[in-house]
Formats: sequence, structure tokens, C-alpha cells
Amino acid sequence: MRIAQHSLARPIWKYLPSFIQHLRVLVPFLLISFVGRAVAQQPLHQADPTVFLHDHTYYLFGTNDQGSNEGFLVYSSPDLVAWKLEGPALSKSDAFGEAGFWAPQVWAHQGKFYMAYTANEQIAIAVSEHPAGPYKQSDHRPLASAQRQIDPFVFVDEDGAVYFYHVRLQEGNRIFVGKMDDGFSAVDPATLKECLSVIPGTWEDAASTEWKVAEGPTVIKRGKHYYLFYSANDFRHPGYAVGYAVSDSPTGPWRRHADKPIINSKRTGHPGSGHGDVFEGKDGQLYYVFHTHYSDDSVAPRKTAIVRLSAELSPSGETLFSMDAGSFRFLNYQGP
Repeated sequence: MRIAQHSLARPIWKYLPSFIQHLRVLVPFLLISFVGRAVAQQPLHQADPTVFLHDHTYYLFGTNDQGSNEGFLVYSSPDLVAWKLEGPALSKSDAFGEAGFWAPQVWAHQGKFYMAYTANEQIAIAVSEHPAGPYKQSDHRPLASAQRQIDPFVFVDEDGAVYFYHVRLQEGNRIFVGKMDDGFSAVDPATLKECLSVIPGTWEDAASTEWKVAEGPTVIKRGKHYYLFYSANDFRHPGYAVGYAVSDSPTGPWRRHADKPIINSKRTGHPGSGHGDVFEGKDGQLYYVFHTHYSDDSVAPRKTAIVRLSAELSPSGETLFSMDAGSFRFLNYQGP
């Protein structure tokens, strides 16, 4: 008996229209998945951060907890939300220092950009033609000092006078100020003066340690008053926090705002909230950028965060600063 030859399989070409149709639906999802991985949001791990606004772009620098012996990185953003890594801002081969690159500050002056930073527990100043760097020194030397010093902040007053705030490591971390030349190359030692040190038994002395810590100075001027923002307690302590003091002069004396910090773990919900920088956004809003511990159980790599600051004028004419409730958020960048 002959069996009729009936194929149970359709020719493959007859499946092509359906296969192509499925590809048209599937490919966009594959591309979205691939692109999403390529530009995944990564947390910023920049401790002791500072933000510099120039030509409608924000630039962020800080202590790189994942490579603090190599120099500094720089990130940029148009809106304080979408950040991208620009690359190295300062490499140790281009400037003073072998290790411990901490707490940079960047500012503009007469068409150039300057970075003050810590390395080898000394302070140096590098220069660049662009806010993102690269920052370099022609002579790889720190500022002259017989004392270990960290955490620089250079403030240029309205009359052009330059003040150099920093932390001196002597019987604790103590914040000092001295007058600096307008070329940012030297500090007059005769003008050095202590701004503040920790008061035992206050919020600044949460761990009651022998070596007490006040550090991370940032100074702004509003009206006739100067405001010194600072952090206290060891940065590894959960109670690391931010307060401020006010003065009628850039060299003090300084009056503490209150007996409690304006930024701490109770307000942010994260331990180790401190050491940052005050800056004004394009919208005129004041912000404070700072770091927190990585988690409740681990200090590093520290995470970069930001809050809005409220500023209200008191009857005495001083500005009262506080953290806007609910404004805390971590900063992320687009990276692989």
C-alpha cells in the first residue's frame, strides 16, 4: 500500500513573517535592558564633598573613599540630579602628595580655577584652566607650615582680602584662620588665629574622647555677618554632625548658633552625616552637600548626600539656618 506523502511541517519561509513580527516587539525590550545596564545609577562615594557652580554646570569633588591615595575625581551635573563622571580632576603625579588626598575645595579667580586640598596631612593649592581640571602644580610643594593641617577653605571677602580657613592637628582637630596673599601661595603666620575647638560635654563631644574633633570649615557671608559651618566628633562616629557659628568679622570671635547641630543622623536618618560644603544653586536656593556612613554597620565607602537649607532673618539681623525637613537625598551618577 502506498502512503500519501503529506508533510506535517510547514516550510520555514512561511514562519518568517511571524518571526519578524516577534522580533519587532522583542528588540526594543532588549535594547532598553542593555542601555539600562550601561547607564545604571551608581551611588556617589565622595566624602568631604564640595560643589562648584560655573557656567550653569555643577562640579562635584571630594575624598574618594575607593582611591584616596591617587588624587581626586570630578563629576558634573546640569541640575544636581543627573551626575556623570568627568574623570580625574587631580592626579598625584601632577601635584604635591603621595597619600591621603582629602577634602578639596574649588573656586575661580581672574579667569583661572584653583583647588585647595589635603595630602600627606599638609595643604597644597593647584590650578587649572577649566573647572573640571586637570589641576596641576608647577612646583609640587604644600603651603609652608610647621604644623600638620587639613581641610582647607579659601574665602575671598568683598574687599578682596583672602582668608585661609583650615584645621590644625594640635591637641585635637581645631579650626584656624589666617590671612593669605592674593596669589594663594602663602599664609601670613602672624595672622593665624583659632576660630573654634570642641566644647567638652556638648553635642560636639559625643564620644567624650581625649582627641576632640572640629573640622570641615565652610564660610559664607550674608549681610554684615560671617557664618562658619563645621563638623564635630570623629567622622567614624555615628554622631558626626554639622553646626555653625556666626561672627561680625571673618577672623572672629565666633558665636555658636545653638547647643545642637543643624544636620545629624536624627534629621537625615543616616549615621555619620557631616563634613560638606554650603553652596547656592542656580535657583538661588542654599544647599549643603555632605557624606554619610555607608550603612549602620560600616563607615566606608561613605555616600554623598545633599539637603536644602532654610535661611530666616532673626530680629537681631542674623540669619538662622536649618535643614529643610524631607529634603535629604543621596546623589547618584550614571555609570557602568
